[in-house]
Amino acid sequence: MTVASHLQELRRRHETLSESVEKAQRNPAIDALKISEMKKQKLKLKEEISRLSQAC
Repeated sequence: MTVASHLQELRRRHETLSESVEKAQRNPAIDALKISEMKKQKLKLKEEISRLSQAC
């Protein structure tokens, strides 16, 4: 897997997770802890994207 394709996959996962967080925030039945965990995953993806983008 090339760096470019890996970055593309990370961006896709980040976008999907972002949509999931937004959807969960609109649903009062979703646990705040679950939303918090999803946001942490999203941040980790963003940091990885940033790190790989700077390396290119």
